[in-house]
Amino acid sequence: MSEPRPDGRRLRWEQHKRERRLHIIDAAIAVLEQHPPGEAVHVQEIADRAGIHRTVLYRHFEDRTDLDVAVQREICRRAGGDLFAVMRLEGTPSEVTHRIVDTYVRWTVAHPSLIRFIERDFGVGPTTPMEEAIQEIAERIEMLINSFVAVLGIELPEADRDVLDPFVFGLVGGGFQSAKRWAARGGERPALEDFIDLLSRNIWRQIVGIAADRGIDLPDVPVDQLMEMLTPSDKT
Repeated sequence: MSEPRPDGRRLRWEQHKRERRLHIIDAAIAVLEQHPPGEAVHVQEIADRAGIHRTVLYRHFEDRTDLDVAVQREICRRAGGDLFAVMRLEGTPSEVTHRIVDTYVRWTVAHPSLIRFIERDFGVGPTTPMEEAIQEIAERIEMLINSFVAVLGIELPEADRDVLDPFVFGLVGGGFQSAKRWAARGGERPALEDFIDLLSRNIWRQIVGIAADRGIDLPDVPVDQLMEMLTPSDKT
């Protein structure tokens, strides 16, 4: 017996609802960007920006909290997407670190109201969208470190792999807090470029330090050059 064919009208309606929901979220983010960090945003402003009636908005969200959390998740998705795009083994490890820090700090500078908004806890679950995003970013960075260690031909013992998770999570969370504190001081003191350099160097030194404690020398050379150095020559 063949499986029933999907209802085309129902599929189109579900797609329409997803698109309308994302349209509302986009409108909410645009309204947030227009307000100073921390300033309240009213649902009517979001509905007006989306070009719909307020009652139509609530057909797509259970309540204001449902809308707010959905907006948080989308903001985290966008910020995470920018970060993930630069998490690649190109250049030296310190350059990779600088690239990641540079991307996040500049995103923070460009979107202060969004950063403040995703820090709010609406109490709908054990973790917030921002905490989940930090966890995902930490996992990606941990994978990046493991990839670089693998290039060196080193296999970490289980105990060191267990240490790496909380260590990287602390690096990411600490970096976020440092950027938040720097932005909150105003006036860019120290200057943007100086702060990015300071933070990225500090993070790289912590990575080198924990590796050194385990007898691992992390050479700060381009990854492709390192692979050539470690690949046996075919020449006789």
